[in-house]
This record gives sequence, C-alpha cells and structure tokens, in this order.
Amino acid sequence: MKVVVKTDISAYPLLSRGKVRDIYNVDEKTLLIVTTDRMSAFDVIMNEPIPYKGVILNQITLFWMEKFRHIIPNHLVESDVNRFPAELAPWKDELEGRSVLVRKASPLPVECIVRGYITGSGWKDYQATGSLCGYALPANLRESDKLEPAIFTPSTKAELGQHDENISVAQAAQLMGEDLARKVEETSLAIYEAGRAYAAGRGIIVADTKFEFGMIDGKLHLIDEVLTPDSSRFWPADQYKPGQGQPSFDKQYLRDWLKKQPWNMQPPPPPLPEEIITATANKYKEAYEILTK
Repeated sequence: MKVVVKTDISAYPLLSRGKVRDIYNVDEKTLLIVTTDRMSAFDVIMNEPIPYKGVILNQITLFWMEKFRHIIPNHLVESDVNRFPAELAPWKDELEGRSVLVRKASPLPVECIVRGYITGSGWKDYQATGSLCGYALPANLRESDKLEPAIFTPSTKAELGQHDENISVAQAAQLMGEDLARKVEETSLAIYEAGRAYAAGRGIIVADTKFEFGMIDGKLHLIDEVLTPDSSRFWPADQYKPGQGQPSFDKQYLRDWLKKQPWNMQPPPPPLPEEIITATANKYKEAYEILTK
C-alpha cells in the first residue's frame, strides 16, 4: 500500500478536500471518499503524514458501520476497490484499503458529540462553570471521571481552519427540528453505548466521540467516520486513573506533544520529529488491531 497525502483522480470532479478526506463526485447518487494520511490537530493540517493512518480510519469505520447496521442504516455502497468503476482502475494502488463509494446524503448541520467521561474541552468547561455544555453536573468531579449517563453535546460545523462551537440541545432542535434532533440524540447515545460496551470487552475505554448523520431519501443515515482514533478518545482501561489526563490510542498523544512546542496553534505547524510520527502511527495501528482482530 502507498502512503497517500493528496489524491488527484481525474476520472471524477473533486468536490472537497478536507482535513483528512478527498471527496469526488462519481454520479448524481454516488460519492467516492478517499481517507488520506494527512494529520490535523487543533484544526491545523500537519506538514508530515502519519503513514497508513487513512487505511486504519477507513477500516475501523467499516468495522463499526457493519456492527451498528441493526441500529441505523449507513451510506456505504462499496469498499472493495476491485468492484469500483473501471474509470478508477489507474488509481487502484492509492485507493486500496482507504476508499469507499457511498450514497450522497444531506449532512445534518451539527456535529453529534457524546461524552462518557469528563475530559478535554468538557473538563475546562466544568472547571470554569460547574456544568458541561449546559448540563449541570455533580460537584467535585475529577478530570477523566466517568459521566453517568453519557451526555449528548452537539456542536456547530466550522469551516476548514475554524473551530466548532458547542451548542445546546435546544439550539440543535432549532437548526433541524425537534423530532429529528430527538432521534439524532437517541441514536448517538445508542451507538456510543454499544461501541463503549464492545470496546470495554477489548480493554479500551471510549471516553468520547463524534458522529455524523445525513438524510438519504428522507431517512436518517450514519455517514463519514465512526469511532475512529481521529473522532474519539480511546484510553487503555488497564491504565485508567481518574484525577488526571489519560494515556491514549488516538491523536491526543500528538496534541500533547504539540502543546509543549513554541507554537500558537495557527498555521504553519511545527515539523514533526520522526519518533513522534512513528509513535502516533503505532497508536492508531494498535487501536485498530485491538478493536477489530
């Protein structure tokens, strides 16, 4: 397999090039999504790729989408490059393992975040206000404490290079209607709980995660990536200690290194040393193997 930083597939028009994914218009009903090895942190794309990260993200998403098919349909059409349109044959090597054909969906206007533990921006919010995204929480919680039950905290979708903003469930309902907002909340929590229970059996704590949904033929579908090290915090259960930050199998390792650098979190990012690239790649690979093998 090739390390892929950027694709240039002339067979179809490029619709968007995001922080990680390149998306092409195949026909009026179908998209080609290619998950590259680009790495972003703090909404800034690093100069160096994390080798094969895109393959891992794609394969983990395929694994979860199949596992959650009984809870919600998804947008997948095909993941085997051997069954892709003949027009894509010249790019087979770079598409292998990291690309999918999906049905076009109308994405919802919110990111669907579920928090099962108090960490990251949620911990900062709690320290400042005693609440989390508008939810009143018990006093004296420690960093990384478990939240019972897990809570749904939607956010806006920011443009590339901008930051998402947390919004209330009521604000989410204003954006997409009360009935749909309620269904999205229920579905997000159901998927999270199913994923959390499965991962716990493999020794991984899913601290929080972010889902994307879209409408296809008037019906809610799961789209984009699902419970990956890019969209979630994965903690090794055997090292879990409330009251502090946790070691992780996700991009938090890279974030922690970046926070120690003389960098203002704006482009350009600092160069990544080889040992940081290798360690980050190994964490993604370990998460994939633990979850799916």
